[in-house]
Amino acid sequence: MIGIDLVSIARITHMRERFGDKAFAKFLSEEELSLVQNDVTAAGFYAAKEAISKALGIGICGQCGFMDIKILKDVRNAPSFTLSRHLVEAYEISDVSLSITHENGFAVAVAVIEGQKRQRRLWH
Repeated sequence: MIGIDLVSIARITHMRERFGDKAFAKFLSEEELSLVQNDVTAAGFYAAKEAISKALGIGICGQCGFMDIKILKDVRNAPSFTLSRHLVEAYEISDVSLSITHENGFAVAVAVIEGQKRQRRLWH
């Protein structure tokens, strides 16, 4: 399962300027907030959470909220993520990958999730 998302960094900057740092608390946990150094990183994390929810095929919704996804960074600053137990169990997730990049005023994230997605009919 693959998901991708693109976020304007200016959109995140505008949100922070309008609502202050509490704007980030709407989509980032305390641990994630400690990793965010600037609006560029925040935009990347926002894009990542959207891409992850799209990879699950459900988007951000009641079943998968922003706080059900936790963005992490390893010792080399490479991003990864964890999911709430109910999502891991529902989709039988066995492995995940995440890539985030920033360029020309945008943040892009691609998420890959290995697991069992609900069956869709591919014919009519």
